[in-house]
Formats: sequence, C-alpha cells, structure tokens
Amino acid sequence: MRKTLMATVLLPLALGQAGAALAQSAQNTSPASGNQATAELFYMIQQLQGEVRRLQGEVEEQRHLISRLQEQGRDRYIDLDQRILELSEKLASQPAEAAAASGPAAAGTAPQMKEYRQPGAEEREAYEKILDLIRNQKKYDEAITRIYEFIDKYPEGDLTVNAYYWLGEVYLVKPQLEQAKQAFTIVATRYADHRKAPDAVYKLGITQDRLGEKQDARRTMNKVLEDYPSSSAADLARRYLESGNG
Repeated sequence: MRKTLMATVLLPLALGQAGAALAQSAQNTSPASGNQATAELFYMIQQLQGEVRRLQGEVEEQRHLISRLQEQGRDRYIDLDQRILELSEKLASQPAEAAAASGPAAAGTAPQMKEYRQPGAEEREAYEKILDLIRNQKKYDEAITRIYEFIDKYPEGDLTVNAYYWLGEVYLVKPQLEQAKQAFTIVATRYADHRKAPDAVYKLGITQDRLGEKQDARRTMNKVLEDYPSSSAADLARRYLESGNG
C-alpha cells in the first residue's frame, strides 16, 4: 500500500521532468533528431500516464477493501454485543426469583461453590488457545470471536464460566466498558456459585467505577465482602472501599 502511494506521488514528478526534458531537447537539437527525441519523449510520457492511472486504480481498490472490512467488523461486533446483551437481560430477573425461592434465611449467605462439568482434552486445548491470544499475542478482537465460538460449542461447563470472565477482561482492556459490564454481570448472576464469581463481582465494581457509576460500584464492592468474605477479591474490594473511591 505504501509503495503504491509513493509511486502515485513520484510519477507526476517524473512526468514534469519528462516535460522539461522535452522542452530542452526541442531547443538544443536539429529538426530531424529533434523529431525523433520528441516522439520518444511523448511515448515515455504516455507510458508514465498509463502507470499513474493503473496505480490510482489500485489505491481506490484498496480504499474500498479497507472500507468494506471496517463495515464487516462493525456488523460483527454489533451482532456479538447484541447476543451478550440479550443473555444479560434474560438473566437479570433470576437473582430475585432465586432469593424468593430460597426464603429469608438465605439472605446474606455466601453461595456454595459448585462443581461444574469438567472439560475434555479438545475443550481445554481450545480454551488455552484463547488464553494465548489474550495474554501473549494481545489479539483481543480475535480472542472475542473465539470466546463466543467456545461458549456456543461448550455450554455450561467449568471453562465456559471462565470464558465469560475473560470476555469481560478483554472488553475492559479494549476498553469497551458496557460490554465488559455485561460479561461480568453474567458470571456474577448466573454463575454466582462458580469459583470465578468473586473475581467477576469485583471486576464488575471496577467497571462500574470506570463508567462513573460510583454508588453502584460501592454497592458491588460491598457485595463482594458480604458474599465472598474469604476470597482474595474481598481483600481487593476492601482496599477499594477504604481508598474513598465512589
């Protein structure tokens, strides 16, 4: 692309130089030799003009390709974000229903950690490739796509919850804070009995803080302390609250 643009800039200069050479040749040569030189220079100019037109066409094609790729990327993320938003909204009413079913005695009680379906070799390999994209290659867009594919292929497993958590982490890094909030909310509400839940609730509070939702962030941090008091996330939440944030 860079070579094409440089050529597009330099070729007009070459045309100008050719024109200057043509004028100089007309002054310094005899009529016979001058006619031959003129014909050769005109031929060279025509070739250069053709090359300019070709390169300009390539530039336009590349511009069109870039525009099309940008549109496809926007469409893909709109679709992915819509999917997670719909799931988040669907789960929003579940905590209240669960609390009503369990009765007052369950209020303030830390969720009992649950054993989820353990992954097979293929599932673990796919998950590790996602982690490599995130931690080592820093290919966040590709990681997001792989995470959604992983969740579709391996639903309701131990690593599925981890995948949702890492989806929130990637969106937090990008940063796409609303999407991060949705991903962490899924772990915090649907998978409150998973080992990643304390970290997800804490990161939800951090995301709320970055969105300027200070009061919500403090409530979320207090929830970490109440529901997961023995977790490392509780220590982080306590530091957040003691720092005077919110």
